[in-house]
Amino acid sequence: MRATDIEKLISVGRPALASHGGFVVFATSRPDLAANRAVGQLWRIDLPDEAPRRLTRGVADTAPRLSPDDTRLAFLRSDAKGKPQLHVVDPAGGEPVQVTDGPLGVSAFDWSPDGASLAFIARVPEKGRYGSVEGLDASAEAPRHITGVRWHANGLGYVADRPGHVFVVPVPTTDAEPFYEPAAAVGGEDEKPPKKKLIPSEPRRLTEGSVSHSGVTFAGDDILTVPDDPAEERPDLRSRLIAVPLDGSRVRVIIGRDANLSISEVAVADDGTIALLAADVGPAGVDFVAPGVALWIVESDGPRRLTDAETIDLGEVGSHISPIGDDFVVQDRRRGRVRMLRVSRGGEVAEFLGGDVEVLGHGVAGDKVVAAVATPESYGELVLVETEDTPRTLTAFGGGAAASDIVVPVELEVAGRDGYPVHGWVATPAGEGPFPVILQIHGGPYASYGIHLFDETQVLVDAGYAVVYSNPRGSAGYGRAHGRSIRQRMGTLDMNDVMDFFDAVIASDERLDGDRVGIMGGSYGGYLTAWIIAHEHRFAGAIVERGFLDPTSFQGTSDIGTFFGDEYVGTSADDIARQSPAAVVAQVTTPTLVLHSELDFRCPLEQATRYYAALKRQGTPAEMLVFPGENHELTRAGQPRHRVERFAAVLEWWARMLPSS
Repeated sequence: MRATDIEKLISVGRPALASHGGFVVFATSRPDLAANRAVGQLWRIDLPDEAPRRLTRGVADTAPRLSPDDTRLAFLRSDAKGKPQLHVVDPAGGEPVQVTDGPLGVSAFDWSPDGASLAFIARVPEKGRYGSVEGLDASAEAPRHITGVRWHANGLGYVADRPGHVFVVPVPTTDAEPFYEPAAAVGGEDEKPPKKKLIPSEPRRLTEGSVSHSGVTFAGDDILTVPDDPAEERPDLRSRLIAVPLDGSRVRVIIGRDANLSISEVAVADDGTIALLAADVGPAGVDFVAPGVALWIVESDGPRRLTDAETIDLGEVGSHISPIGDDFVVQDRRRGRVRMLRVSRGGEVAEFLGGDVEVLGHGVAGDKVVAAVATPESYGELVLVETEDTPRTLTAFGGGAAASDIVVPVELEVAGRDGYPVHGWVATPAGEGPFPVILQIHGGPYASYGIHLFDETQVLVDAGYAVVYSNPRGSAGYGRAHGRSIRQRMGTLDMNDVMDFFDAVIASDERLDGDRVGIMGGSYGGYLTAWIIAHEHRFAGAIVERGFLDPTSFQGTSDIGTFFGDEYVGTSADDIARQSPAAVVAQVTTPTLVLHSELDFRCPLEQATRYYAALKRQGTPAEMLVFPGENHELTRAGQPRHRVERFAAVLEWWARMLPSS
């Protein structure tokens, strides 16, 4: 596929399945180069045999959730200022009704059990900030007083001056009389002109203060949410789960910090049982390396874990819980795949959907399950899973990408120098070769390459390169011990695994030219790329992208700097120097392209500029490309034109450093 073919990468979001199983609603999203943004709408499929039909026509409609009686559909749609607002529409179609108009938009939301109201999280700006005072420019705002160890987040910016609060709002009927803009009229001297009304009812705010909240889940007459205080003076990843009563009475703590859990998802079963996806981060609250995200239920004496955190990993991005009878459906990442599991309250685990898929989200009704999945041939499809039936694909969104000359990678496992198995893939152009080879390294470290259609690899293969990539020790999906093995040993076992897999793959295929090789990686992959080229000098060129390059300065600049480097690298000067690419940059002779985003608060821009400056000062051939307005997610969710421009820069670099013909 070519760079511009990213427009054909249609993803499918978490589906909403009607309680009777008769229809499903889901959102799609894809990059659009002309609009220079992600675009997508809601779709409906009447089960079991109807074709998908587009339900809405917004620019970017997302996150559909059906009311308990299936008669209304809530979702998020951006307003005129680009802020996501709650809307409600008849699930058969029609004109949506806008429900909220918050200045910073809405994130999470949930239906009340009776379907009469919606709870949601909305960030509330401090007075005078973020456009809350018309005409007051951001550069003229008052200074920010910061007392805690956290003050910003990648993709958001400052956090303490716009906490997320819990609101509740009545749900409007979808066939009510619409609002009409008032016409101009002459009134009295003290009479103000009528304002245009955007929403039927004003939401009621249930929380106050500087503490922020994430997630809302109805539990009877309470709303469950996880508070977060950015003013904390030490890093602490332990969560509290609280119940906010609708009647305004006193908030109750359901789970305190003494449980040592970092909570990422909350669900409530029909009988009121609270289920969690959470990881035990220890009494210090920062034991996050290869977090053992597991399924828990809350009992009278506290939370009880149902899944084995050492071997089952429920921490994939987008992972969630669906109660199904007395059981729960969850998503487990394993060896580059994400499967669905059904877990009983006794801890029995059964695979519900497996094989060559990465499950992106699911919905359940009775014994019927629908799942959004990615496959080697498609970025996103919807499948139907019924008891004892073979899963059936309901959509064909991958057709456009499949017609773009994609290559299905070959899966391999090799024994490393110490006998440890290393798992990965190689994607090779058609023909006899010999082909130059590029080594790709994923971010994380506790993440993984998967089997889904991957534009990063496909564009390189189309340009004539064989691409080798693996999941070395430190990666997710191979058990927690695999992920924790590089703790305070970064650049050791992981480097060995990456290089051993690379060498074994080249040796196994005479079409791969081991004398013409390049290396590239982003985030932790940028770290390992920078580390490897300081110790290996065989590569014709390198691309270091959005890298974790200097643990010392990372501490005071990254949104996760207060704990990430301390836990992965250590705190002593000797530990840092032993694992820091900045400490060995003088050994780099490989021509290096440094790619970074201007608004990257995960691996801040200074990580790139200081590394690039060091290369230039010592005479190592180096170039740098900085993308304005982008954050750490450029390659996944950046402006489509920037993504294409990045591909152009990558291909131009390799054309100079490592010609494919």
